[in-house]
Amino acid sequence: MIVIREACRSDAAGIGRVHVDTWRSTYGGIVPEEHLANLSYGKAEQAAERRLGDSQSGYFAFVAVTDDGRIVGFAGARQASEEAAASRGALEALYVVEAYQALGVGRQLVSAVARRLIQMGIRSMIVWVLKDNACRGFYEHLGGRQLGSQTIAIGGRECEEVAYGWDDLMVLTGMRDEAA
Repeated sequence: MIVIREACRSDAAGIGRVHVDTWRSTYGGIVPEEHLANLSYGKAEQAAERRLGDSQSGYFAFVAVTDDGRIVGFAGARQASEEAAASRGALEALYVVEAYQALGVGRQLVSAVARRLIQMGIRSMIVWVLKDNACRGFYEHLGGRQLGSQTIAIGGRECEEVAYGWDDLMVLTGMRDEAA
């Protein structure tokens, strides 16, 4: 059984492992191999600890935890930083280790994020996904609407990102169905 719960600073090591492992399993051939080889559990843990400890940023995260206490996925979000989209949430991270993909873990994490954003008074959300990411269909399956694209540099390589958005987060929580 997988439990979804709010992340805390003590989860940083598990989040760091998931982050590095999923980048390596997902982005091979998309981003430079040297970039993937240089990813570090220690640096990813430090980054997660910083983000989770920064109460001013508005960042929050949820983790997916197995019965034996292992973190196998996480999702992080905050209120969008662009002034024009200040009433929108931004899903900044969603990573599930390969062995736990296609089991509903990602959907549960996104639902937890959507519920939290709704509690914050935010009703819509955006996520940026690398165009060549094979998991992009996940967001489409959840009803994400393609909003645009942009080019970013990762490890010195130009990569295209695609934005997906939801105008009504209730569709991601099941709350609309419960209310009907």
